[in-house]
Amino acid sequence: MPANPATEPSLPPVLRVGGTPVSVVGRARIYVCGVTPYDVTHLGHAATFVWVDAVERVLRRLGVQVEVCRNVTDVDDVLFDAATRAGAHYDRFAAVQQFHFDRDMDALGVRRPAHEPRAHTFVPQVIELASALLANGAAYLSGGSVYFRGAPAAERAGLFLDDAVALLAQNGGRVDDPAKEDPLDQAVWQTSGPGEPSWPSPWGPGRPGWHAECTAMALSTYGPSLDLHVGGADLRFPHHAYEAAQAESATGVTPFARSWMHVGTVRIDGEKMAKSTGNLVFVSELVAQVGAPAIRMLLLDRRWDAPWDFTPETLTHAVERLDALHAAAGRPGATGSTAAVLAALADDLDVPRAVSVAIEEGGKAARDLVQILAL
Repeated sequence: MPANPATEPSLPPVLRVGGTPVSVVGRARIYVCGVTPYDVTHLGHAATFVWVDAVERVLRRLGVQVEVCRNVTDVDDVLFDAATRAGAHYDRFAAVQQFHFDRDMDALGVRRPAHEPRAHTFVPQVIELASALLANGAAYLSGGSVYFRGAPAAERAGLFLDDAVALLAQNGGRVDDPAKEDPLDQAVWQTSGPGEPSWPSPWGPGRPGWHAECTAMALSTYGPSLDLHVGGADLRFPHHAYEAAQAESATGVTPFARSWMHVGTVRIDGEKMAKSTGNLVFVSELVAQVGAPAIRMLLLDRRWDAPWDFTPETLTHAVERLDALHAAAGRPGATGSTAAVLAALADDLDVPRAVSVAIEEGGKAARDLVQILAL
């Protein structure tokens, strides 16, 4: 006898990110480019990790099993430079900075990831990746370094040559490396400079390249593909483009990530928040000032992919929205439905709509949203 739709239980909505549904068959495998532990956590860092936490919480509320992998890039030029300036060994320096980062994430209510691979422990996997790319012609050996042929990655990203080279130069791409056949080529394995750590390899002592570290850690954790890849918008190119290209070249499986989430840049006066510009707003100071829920509201009550400027007014607005949501949650007699709130969250993580609906509905709808987003 055919099922009666009227008596069948309704299925929960499916989360869509950037127009693509996140897997609900088995577990949802999420990889997020984590911290390079060389400095104190600022609001720009926190935006990405709070959004990942929100995605995980929404998926769990929708009945999906979730695994999050958030790497630690503890083999990197900026870390080596910072450790040298501090007069400390790079790994000890990274451990201290990682402690401060974890403390800030805990204060913000960001759940610890299921997997937290550290680049320095995945050197053998990077060597395996380099060997695979050499074997299929996607990379070549020159001067003791293994270079991935990068022109297809730039072409796939829709960039003109000059723009791609400029972005690489801004992100440590060593475009003037004389050992490379093309400025767009990137080291999977590279010879170490003076004072830098090195490990043995079939091509001589050296260390992993930045993009190769994430490629190896993601492949080692999840296999040849994952469901959602998250990172700041500034990582779209070159980092994510090369990461995906290397993984697909090595495994032959496409796409490497079923969907991508590039979190909008946090700015001050139109300029990206970054240590190089000195325009930093530190998480620990904001949490002490207004509390973690208000900071989460500040970061989440907007389009996840839109760049935005932090100002005192945006912080005040977040506090006011949070107060209104909490007041709605305690509204006497309110029995608002959670369905509309979940529908908004499932629709490309439309937190502003979910908050507005919860404030209007009040009661259970507001209480559920507070719980789902840890507000």
